[in-house]
This record gives sequence, structure tokens and C-alpha cells, in this order.
Amino acid sequence: MIRACSKMGIRLVYAKPYSPEATGKVERFNRIVDSFLAEAALEKPQTLNRLNEMFKVWLEECYQDKPHSAMGKGISPSTAFNSDNKALKFLDPQIIANAFLHCEERQVDKSGCISFQSKKYEVGLPFIGCKVKVIFDPADTAELTIEYEGHAPWKAKQLIIGERASKRPKLPEHLQPQPADSSRLLTAAAIKNQQRKEQQTPAVSYRTVRKEGADRV
Repeated sequence: MIRACSKMGIRLVYAKPYSPEATGKVERFNRIVDSFLAEAALEKPQTLNRLNEMFKVWLEECYQDKPHSAMGKGISPSTAFNSDNKALKFLDPQIIANAFLHCEERQVDKSGCISFQSKKYEVGLPFIGCKVKVIFDPADTAELTIEYEGHAPWKAKQLIIGERASKRPKLPEHLQPQPADSSRLLTAAAIKNQQRKEQQTPAVSYRTVRKEGADRV
């Protein structure tokens, strides 16, 4: 509501709680609507168009063209409206349509994107960590409007993840891991053990080797 009023140049004023005198006009109009509904139930209109026609007549005769004591003797809301010297302000339809779009806040992540309705939208790296306003039409969220203070509104499209960021393709059959027929660790351990034993074999002692027919080595 705050955003819609600001876009259309309307000053939003709230009534004080528990002060019916501040909402007298609204309460009076609600009484007119309630009385119409009671009378319309007796007529039992069969279509919505018929109900709208009945309400238009009731509104004109029982509210707009009926004198109100608060406005002066013999003055109706319609008379007061037509006698106002201030010119009416007509807004551009595009401004009105934009004013009543939905608005939510999102925080930009480290990749410069926001998450919206389980989808990713690219906002921009300069806005990492910032909270931006997301303006959108619930019927079409393919493109969002982003608003951030000090920047002109811009469009953010849904981030489409391409092939390079998709799941890794399956390896060809010849590159797939094959089941082992034997334990490479056990084989390597056996070879290492054999090498260690050979290195630990004591050196040949030539003191025990004698020449043929001689008592000395």
C-alpha cells in the first residue's frame, strides 16, 4: 500500500486505533453497502452483471445524490464533487499498473543473484550483500523489475544454467573403473618384503673360505 500510494503521489494517512470518528466516511459507506446487500437478497439476481447494475443504481440514489447533513443543507456528495474548483488529476495507465504490482525484498548472494520462487535471477555483482526490492506480476515471473535506492529500476531475467554448468556426463565404457582380479596392495607388499629380506642377508665372510691345500686363507 505504501509503495502504491507513493507511485501515484497519494499521501497515505492512517486512522488512530479505536477512534471511529476518524473513519466516519468509511463506516457510513459500509452501512450503505450492508443495506444494499439486504435488499439485493430479496431480488435474488441471477447474474453478476445484474447485481452490478442494481448496486450502481443504489449507490447513486442512496449515497452519491442523497444530501448529507455533514456537507450542509441540501448538498450531496455528487454536488460537492462537481463544485470542486481543483482540477482532476489523471494518471497514466502505465503508472497505475506499475503501482499495484507485487513487491518483495530479497538479499543478493555472493554470485550477484537472488532466489525468487525457487529460481535464480541475476541482479549484478555490484549489489552483492544488498537488499533489493523485487517488483513482479504474479502471472508472469519470467522477468522481474529490481529497485534499489540511488539507482534507476532495471530488469532481471531468470538465470538459465547451460551445458557447461550441467551435470558431468557419464564416462565411456573403457574409462569406467574395472573390478580388480587381485590385490595390488598385497602384491606390492610381498615384493617389498622380499627386497627387504635380500638387503638384510649377512655379507659373505672370507675368513671361512680356505684355499685348496693351504691352511691359511
